[in-house]
Amino acid sequence: MSATPEAPVKASFTFPFWAQIVTGLVLGVLFGWLSRSQDISWLATTLEKVGDIFVQLLKLAVAPLVFFAILVSVTNLRKVNNAARLASRTLLWFMITSLIAVAIGIGIGLLTNPGSGTGLTAADGKEPKRHGSWIDFLTGIVPKDIISPFTELNVLQIVFLAAVAGIAALQLGSKAQPVLTLAESVLELLQKALWWVIRLAPIGTVGLIGTAIASYGWDLIGKYAVFTADVYIGCALVMFGVYPLLLATVAKVNPVQFFKGAWPAIQLAFVSRSSVGTMPVTQKVTERLGVPKNYASFAVPFGATTKMDGCAAIYPALAAIFIAQIFDVQLGLGDYLLIAFVSVVGSAATAGLTGATVMLTLTLSTLGLPLAGVGLLMAIDPILDMMRTATNVAGQALVPVIVAAREGILDRTAYAAASSSPLAEAPAEAPAEAPVDAEAVAPAEEKVPVAV
Repeated sequence: MSATPEAPVKASFTFPFWAQIVTGLVLGVLFGWLSRSQDISWLATTLEKVGDIFVQLLKLAVAPLVFFAILVSVTNLRKVNNAARLASRTLLWFMITSLIAVAIGIGIGLLTNPGSGTGLTAADGKEPKRHGSWIDFLTGIVPKDIISPFTELNVLQIVFLAAVAGIAALQLGSKAQPVLTLAESVLELLQKALWWVIRLAPIGTVGLIGTAIASYGWDLIGKYAVFTADVYIGCALVMFGVYPLLLATVAKVNPVQFFKGAWPAIQLAFVSRSSVGTMPVTQKVTERLGVPKNYASFAVPFGATTKMDGCAAIYPALAAIFIAQIFDVQLGLGDYLLIAFVSVVGSAATAGLTGATVMLTLTLSTLGLPLAGVGLLMAIDPILDMMRTATNVAGQALVPVIVAAREGILDRTAYAAASSSPLAEAPAEAPAEAPVDAEAVAPAEEKVPVAV
């Protein structure tokens, strides 16, 4: 007796992740406007709580994620040929792209005079609670104890501890292997948990965007219209102008393919406003673009904590000009050179978290501008931070592609095919060195459907 053939299973419709994000943006704007225009306090409170919970879930994983990601990435360099050369080339391209970004920020600021005609005065500003100074930056790298960096979420100190532990593990060799095995397992566990948070991004988007509209409305945005436009235009010029040019001329690859492959990370960064929170996705898309896994596992975590073209280059340059014009302070050539210097050297102060207050205060204190000017920008910061973080993450994926291409280790076949399948969560049991067809292996319920 022949078995009855099974009926073909109809594929269920999956709502693309990018469409979920866009839907969240639209609903957030709608609910925020409704809450503000109709004075619906419970709706405003709900939106705020939803956004806060989403950001808090991202921050919850930041400290252990940064520590174990940096630790594992440093030790993974032992598996890479010419590791020192790759690390130095990565740092060099971080600096080059940061210099280009800060130059664009300064140029736009000088052309548009964002602080003129806003109606804002020095009395509208107030000094922020968190400051950045060179003394704090230099002395704050080394923690006073092992616990405080994690409880106080001092990412710079966590990076220092992880780097020291990684270098020590390299020196110990095989004796450190049990610790490294544990670190790799913990990192996979954290990334697994963070993927669950990432899947909540559309809901978080509703809360974050809705809160921004409900709290500030369009009137406030109008006062900062030129400055807001400058930040978005500056970031767009870097992301869609400079980066494609570098990809085409330096890496000699198709820029369109880069954005197709990297788009899941860029769009998540726009919503979450956290380079560190986006780091697992950034690493996955970087590997999908043909960058070797062992090098990507070093370059991406390193970039997520130090590579900030949006927050640490374009934004502080424009903000310094904006605040100087509000306070009627004239900036000279030396000041602009100082802005460039701070952007290249001090970008680690941003720490890959939401907001760029520490970096901005570091820039202002270096220039001798009033720190009270930071208060002028705090209200508009969430709206600016979305585009800044998207630019950060695009740069964090770009540099490994450029370095890998120039060093001859970029898988150009994988790069060309980067857009052929949706981004899915790789199974934890997959060998670190073996190529994995994530679409075929990952369970359906674990996939994050992202249309690219």
